[in-house]
Amino acid sequence: MPQATSPAPSNPSQQPQTILLVPTSVGAGLTSACLGLIQALDTIGLKAGFLKPFMQDELNGPGLDRSTALVSRTLNQRPPAPMSQARLERLLREDHTDELMEDVIELYDQVVHQAYRDGSALDLVVVEGVVPTQYTTYATQTNAQLAHALNARIILVGTGDLHEPQALAELLDMHARNFGGISSSRTLGGILMRMRNMPFAEDDLSLAPGTVKPELDASVLDELRRYSPALATDRFHLIGVVPYSKSLSAPRTLDVARALNARVLNEGDADSRRVLSTSLCARSAANALHIFKPGSLVVTSGDRDDVVLASALATMNGTQLAGVLLTNGFMPNDNMIEMCRPALKTGLPVLTVDTDSLTTATNLSRMSNEIPMDDLDRAERIARFVAAHIDLDWLKENLSRGYTRRLSPSAFRHQLVKLAQQAKKRVVLPEGDEPRTVEAAIICQRRGIADCILLGNREDIATVARNRGLELPEELTIIDPESIRASYIGPMVDLRRGKLNELTAEAQLQDNVVLGTMMLQRDEVDGLVSGAVHTTANTVRPAFQLIKTAPEYNQVSSIFFMLLPEQVVVYGDCAVNPDPDAETLAEIALQSARSAESFGIEPRVAMISYSTGDSGTGADVDKVREATRIARERAPHLAIDGPLQYDAAAIESVGKQKAPDSPVAGRATVFVFPDLNTGNTTYKAVQRSARVVSVGPMLQGLNKPVNDLSRGALVDDIVYTIALTAIQASQR
Repeated sequence: MPQATSPAPSNPSQQPQTILLVPTSVGAGLTSACLGLIQALDTIGLKAGFLKPFMQDELNGPGLDRSTALVSRTLNQRPPAPMSQARLERLLREDHTDELMEDVIELYDQVVHQAYRDGSALDLVVVEGVVPTQYTTYATQTNAQLAHALNARIILVGTGDLHEPQALAELLDMHARNFGGISSSRTLGGILMRMRNMPFAEDDLSLAPGTVKPELDASVLDELRRYSPALATDRFHLIGVVPYSKSLSAPRTLDVARALNARVLNEGDADSRRVLSTSLCARSAANALHIFKPGSLVVTSGDRDDVVLASALATMNGTQLAGVLLTNGFMPNDNMIEMCRPALKTGLPVLTVDTDSLTTATNLSRMSNEIPMDDLDRAERIARFVAAHIDLDWLKENLSRGYTRRLSPSAFRHQLVKLAQQAKKRVVLPEGDEPRTVEAAIICQRRGIADCILLGNREDIATVARNRGLELPEELTIIDPESIRASYIGPMVDLRRGKLNELTAEAQLQDNVVLGTMMLQRDEVDGLVSGAVHTTANTVRPAFQLIKTAPEYNQVSSIFFMLLPEQVVVYGDCAVNPDPDAETLAEIALQSARSAESFGIEPRVAMISYSTGDSGTGADVDKVREATRIARERAPHLAIDGPLQYDAAAIESVGKQKAPDSPVAGRATVFVFPDLNTGNTTYKAVQRSARVVSVGPMLQGLNKPVNDLSRGALVDDIVYTIALTAIQASQR
């Protein structure tokens, strides 16, 4: 049965607010600002739709509209296609402005109604304005008409240099005049994008919206105010000041090939490697060794065998070049290609063009800075980076009055980082030389998420970091396991007296996971994260033996935080208990509800089964029914119901039909599965089929926090698991 949706509002007072982003120039990063603002709004619980009313061919090129496609693919929305530039200009020429704006209103209504068809109400619609170019001389007039037709409030999107405050102030003031001036109630403020000369560390990219507070030099702000006194009023606010990031502006090697119409000799990782620098090599390789660094695109004539060989050698030594671009139409001979074969197998892209090296370098310098519509990784990172520099407190104060609170995925990630930063805990990472773990530890250390302790050889770890183009922070702790193993033999024998002796303890401590668990047991660290290259059993078994369960629990279980498009829900147990009995299942429910509440999710617990209420019988459904009874007795205050089928628990219309008197049906936030087979299968099906991010598994019920990783974990997955662990430690 399809999910019921509320009717779209027909009363204008019920329509969502509208924010029009007005660019002050070409290259201001308008689409990036839209992506970041929508993500920032989501973090404070405001659901924002997106509309780009008009296509601009000279900026977009042929095919689908880039902005609409990026929002659709990155933010899981379905905005309508914009009006063609030809139609826009025809209606303007014929002075049919009213018809033009009526078409815009129709597009706007499509955004609102599409959201309702998808089961959600919009709080705001973010509208991308027209970019002023030498061809679109009508941009300013059209943006003003859009603002009036949509009753929109204005955010100006500009770019510039913090060392040139007069130009910035004049630009903002000039464009604001078209909407009643900077102090007008219609003008909310400005977002400054791609700002040059703004202090920023390239390896300190933000993890969550609002985690970076832009700090502008007081003298710069004074200068802005001096050249435009209106900037000093309370009516105009610098909502965000986003620094220029070289790494986030870096195209993929694939994009270079497209822009130069290059032939691809070896595709390799061209769709994922990014060009951080372009190095034109006209000298011998021996005099140009400095160019062979991570992210470098080596540009050289195709007959320069020494440079080709040096590139291959650098690749084999672990330096991940962006690629090699051969010029002049020259091709290496077959023997040279064969000699470079091992480097090619590592994913090194190799391109060739017919133009000479100087012309090729010039063409590279003219490449567009915009995000290609198929580069979702870059779009997602830019959206997060922009959102991190948005003033969330100001947005919440000015835009969020009267909204319905929900824990969105962005809010969940933001909350994880904030709570972890406040906890200030020490987390040991036994897989200390694993590349993803090293990068995650560096991020956590720089962002203050946790004080990480890497177990491993310092030189090996430094090499891993260097090969990934990273620098180890001085405050990041690295402990060589060989230097401390012996000190834990005695304590481990005492702890497990009668179960092992010194020889077996010494043997077990060769495993860094066991060593890290002993460090946790002795309160030398606050939590442990492992599993990037170990199985769940490798991580969990030492915790069972050495950490044991918390006094109030008899079992250890796990949960996943499932970041669904509209909200975050909890799934338990999907990783530990194969076939829990009713008592264990009740305990899992109570543990999961407590964990959900600890992370800001109002617990409404659904005990999942193949049957709802009294409609089914059998041992499996009886177990769930009994577990529900036990959990209610132990926690009478908790909203818990079962047995419930998944659709009855998750979908409001189905819940009302199958369990009309249930306090949980259709509104569940915690889903407790009857066994590991059901839970693990369901979480993986939802994760993969619906492209849902899952954070976990997070173990619950232990005396101290130990958490497992998936062996396919991404760097961000490890970062968030470290954050979870730090928060658990603070809540002991």
